[in-house]
Amino acid sequence: MSRKVYVAGVGMVPFTKPGASETYPLLGAAVIKAALADAGVDYQVVDQVYAGFVYGDSCCGQAAAYHVGLTGIPIVNVNNNCATGSTALWLGRQAVASGEAECVLVVGFEQMQRGAITAHFTDRPDPSQRLLDVMEDTQGRDERAPIAAQLFGGAGRMHMQLYGTRADTFARIAVKARRHAANNPNAIFRDPLTLDEVLASPSVFDPLTRLQCCPPSCGGAAAILCSEAFAKKHWISRLVYIAGQALVTDGNSSFDENDMRKLVGFDMTRRAAQRVYEQSGIGPADVPVVELHDCFTSNELITYEALGLVGDGGAEQFILDGDNTYGGRVVTNPSGGLLSKGHPLGATGLAQCAELVWQLRGQAGARQVDGAKVALQHNLGLGGACVVTMYVKV
Repeated sequence: MSRKVYVAGVGMVPFTKPGASETYPLLGAAVIKAALADAGVDYQVVDQVYAGFVYGDSCCGQAAAYHVGLTGIPIVNVNNNCATGSTALWLGRQAVASGEAECVLVVGFEQMQRGAITAHFTDRPDPSQRLLDVMEDTQGRDERAPIAAQLFGGAGRMHMQLYGTRADTFARIAVKARRHAANNPNAIFRDPLTLDEVLASPSVFDPLTRLQCCPPSCGGAAAILCSEAFAKKHWISRLVYIAGQALVTDGNSSFDENDMRKLVGFDMTRRAAQRVYEQSGIGPADVPVVELHDCFTSNELITYEALGLVGDGGAEQFILDGDNTYGGRVVTNPSGGLLSKGHPLGATGLAQCAELVWQLRGQAGARQVDGAKVALQHNLGLGGACVVTMYVKV
């Protein structure tokens, strides 16, 4: 049994720098209430909860949801690295699609610390060790640079080697991100940037400068998923449905080909996207708006190709032609993306969902992509997981 699954409501709070937010239970409770209000339903009608977070002890989901109600329903805590929010969404969609639930709440939140992401459990094997071993074999290791920047910077270097991509092309993505974020009240960084400013910011790992790396962030976002019958019963309008969704993990190519692009999820993205295009009957040429995982400018660039928005090696010209922004072929990250909106790991996938639902409802204000009827989402976590989702306006 597989039923259509609708996004009935979404909620989000403005993302902030570490130390400037509420605590995670209050972040979670705020976005849960916002999503419920947006859908026009009460917590009492929710059958299940899926709560995503990365940095927190067990049962943080309960701590957040208990602020909203104590109804005894199942609450499942989800951690899948940076793809956590979309993994929780994937689980919630399955519950509704299978008939196990009529209404599901999916929430993601994160209360992050300052500085680059590091391992918190140093007395046991690192789950990403295989990935790190391949990185060292392929390009070595720089003890001065954050690991994530070395991984995604290495992917950018690989693209430069293969296709002659220029360093300033990556930097143009950061400029575009700020330009989009200027119209997003939920984004952390809204001031414009020039190309010279991006290139002149301190080097993190060539070709990446500091302004080409997403910041550690705090925040939350949530979505209410439901069946068609539930929507009719509760008079829910402004519906968007999930026309296709895929969660994939690494294959042999991630580790066996010494290709830094594949090590950071290029092939995961391509396989997930192909499945979603087949499920939905909608191809990349038909998509006017995308929220994709731009943790670093280099990842946005290679993801254009992995999603099939442009052919292999075509990303640089795609950027130079302005086809990745308003007035071009597809508006990428109208929210400002992770680079400017912020990246609270557990919340990111659901913030992407909220942005695309607002786009399809025509509620995105100055960020609105005119006439958008379908939208594509891409959320990636190293270690690894990739979720791609296609949304369609009812």
